[in-house]
Amino acid sequence: MTIYFRNTPLREPFTFESVGNHWDQEEIDRADGYPLYHYLQTERGIGEIKIQRKTYVLCEGQGVLIAPGIKHSYRRKSKEWLTRFATFTGVMENGINILTGNRNIIFTEKNTGLAIAKQLDMVLKKFETPPVDAVELSVDCYRLLMNFMDNPCVGNMAEEETYKKYVKPTIEKIETEFDADLTVNELANSVYITPQYLSRLFIRFLGCSTHEYLLGHRINEAKRYLLATPKMEIQEIARQVGFGSASHFIAMFKKKTGVTPVSFRAGRR
Repeated sequence: MTIYFRNTPLREPFTFESVGNHWDQEEIDRADGYPLYHYLQTERGIGEIKIQRKTYVLCEGQGVLIAPGIKHSYRRKSKEWLTRFATFTGVMENGINILTGNRNIIFTEKNTGLAIAKQLDMVLKKFETPPVDAVELSVDCYRLLMNFMDNPCVGNMAEEETYKKYVKPTIEKIETEFDADLTVNELANSVYITPQYLSRLFIRFLGCSTHEYLLGHRINEAKRYLLATPKMEIQEIARQVGFGSASHFIAMFKKKTGVTPVSFRAGRR
């Protein structure tokens, strides 16, 4: 059984939080889902996975990508069930839902699974001989995520006038002013539309509301501070990423990631 966890600061747009193969899969029950996108694939044997009250079978080579927060459980259906898996993160992890067409569950059949298996095994080999090139790993992660791309608006999204006029400048404002007391109303005013209309556009193109995107970006920036500046106080990090109080920051961080900022930092040292 092999498993590796990310041990570098979170700076790249996409990367692997964990990756493994030849795993003697134990029974898992996640009532609140997993905090990150994660992929599970059968190497050998048969597994049964229940997602949102529906039951599916994963035979050899088949896999499933599950979005964060989706209730699921899985167990073996044969005497032996070996799996490979990966979990995904990055400072632009909110963009994964764009690549996946905002789908909560994506199943892969054997042909696609074979391609993903080769990519994962290649990534695992890189972890075997540290230090791992973080930029190269980010490219590998993006290439793997492209296997799940099935959204007709992804390819031409950047060319749509509505996106260029309203969504793109809003994203740029969030990325440059997230540390300020930025609100959805201010973001909408900056592009001269209502907050409701702006959120509808964000849901259409990005699969989340304006508020969710802003919050997600702040949380991702907070992850970067937590890992890159281990001595910085939580209250200061909260201020640096635009939260009015440490208590609000801690509550939102835990809601988004499933752990407190202190636990997140301690678990990745």
